[in-house]
Formats: sequence, structure tokens, C-alpha cells
Amino acid sequence: MPELPEVETVRRGLEPHMQGAKLSEVRLHRPNLRYPFPEHFAQRLDGAEVLRLERRAKYLLFYLDTQDVWVTHLGMTGRFQVNDSPEDLARYYHAAAPDEKHLHFQCLATLPEGGVSRIDYYDPRRFGFMLLLKPDELYESKWFKGLGVEPLSDELTPAHLLEMAHGRNVNLKALLMAQGGPKGGIAGLGNIYVCEALWRARLSPDHKASALKPKEAASLIEGIKTVLEEAVASGGSSISDFAAASGELGYFQHRFCVYDRKGQPCPRNDGGVIERKVHQGRSSFFCPVCQT
Repeated sequence: MPELPEVETVRRGLEPHMQGAKLSEVRLHRPNLRYPFPEHFAQRLDGAEVLRLERRAKYLLFYLDTQDVWVTHLGMTGRFQVNDSPEDLARYYHAAAPDEKHLHFQCLATLPEGGVSRIDYYDPRRFGFMLLLKPDELYESKWFKGLGVEPLSDELTPAHLLEMAHGRNVNLKALLMAQGGPKGGIAGLGNIYVCEALWRARLSPDHKASALKPKEAASLIEGIKTVLEEAVASGGSSISDFAAASGELGYFQHRFCVYDRKGQPCPRNDGGVIERKVHQGRSSFFCPVCQT
């Protein structure tokens, strides 16, 4: 499943082609993805201008001049692709139907200066979805209400993490994977980057949350922010079917220190061998020597 760096990579790839653009020729090639498309979805997008693109956790938010917010979650295999060659555009104007099995949504995006791009959305497993919400109901909806702080924002501090962990009888892996909760949470952190951040902080995924010390919290926050920033700079991790909107693959997977490296030596050369363990149904990878 695309995680925060991958979704941010997609947002950045779409922004030059879609921010300020007018949408037209909206086509749906099936009635649903994970959920049915919103009622009159194509008609409500057609003619709308994209005022700005944002990301919240793992969601893409397209703010439209119609006072709608077009929300997209990529699910496990969803991806946008930008096509702006004359050949691509000519085929779009003349083709009656897509010739690709997993192409479910298309539209044209025309910038004020005249550039036109064809925006395609593919999703082989169809676990992604698209919504239309009003701005004033967005953060009261079931998808966004209760989401924690953004991990790359100034809101995520060691103090916030210590407050989250205080009195919690869970391990650090579970604490970091929770997207919200009564004591807050961290929105958008996924399995890959939690494993990598814990390794950087030298903390075991089994470390008890309530036992977290201030110095450890500071190391963990630094690990979270650093690994996410490096992953975004690398275009995300291209595992499964992920690709950026340009079609290019990310390459952060080549820099994994523990994720999916079971049986390999720890990069710290401390004599440790990477182990795998299951937490809450997800694989954790860690070094038993340097992570305590």
C-alpha cells in the first residue's frame, strides 16, 4: 500500500499539471472502485477548476472552485499517471473506450496558459476510492475525524509523542501505527517507515510505550522525520505497483535498512541479523542487537 512518502510524491507530480487547471472530458470506465463513485461524479468534476492540491495522511485532496473537495485514497494499487504528449491527447479525443483493463478514471486538465494533460487513474485491485466532500464537512467525516498530527509538521514533537505514550500498555510499533486516538496519534505513518524509523532510533518495536524516555522520544521523532523526508526526496518506495504520476519509479527501497531484509546483517555491522516478527497482523523487521 502506498504510504505517506508515496502519496506526497504523487501530489507533487500532479501539482504542476493540475493546480489552477480546468477539468474536462471526465470519463469513468466503471461504476465503482472500493466504493461507488459519488452521484453525478463526472458531471460535478467537469468544468471545475483545481484551486490547490493538498495531502492529509494518505489522502489526496483536490480543492475545487465548486466548493467541493475531491478526495482520493490510492488503496493498495491505485496510481495516477500524467500523459501530455500530442499522441496521448489525440487518442483521448478519438477513443471511445480505454484499451487497458485497469484504467478506471480519466480527465483532461487545461492550465490557464494553455497546457493540456490527460490524467489517468489505474487501480488493479480497486481498493482505492474517490469522494466529493464539502470543505466544512471534510474533517468531520469518518475518514478524517480523529486523525492525528502530520508527521512532517511542527506539531509532531517529542513532547507530543511522550503524551501519546504516557500510560499506554502497548508496544511502540502499535503506538506509531495508530492514526489517531484519545491521546492523539500520528497520521499517515505506515509499516515500512515505522520499521525504518525505529531502527534509526535504536528502539525495538516491542519496546513498551509507557516506558519511553524523553531522550528516546527525541531520537524517535528525529528518525521518523528524517526517514520520511529522505523517502519523499527519493520519490518514495516502488514496491508492489507504485509509480509516480510521471510513471517513474521511486528508489528509496534500495535504502531500506531493515524492512524486508530478514536474515541479512544489520547495516550497523554490530553482529546483529535482521529478524521478522508480526505485530497486529503486520510484519516488523528489526535488529535484535542494536534495537532495545
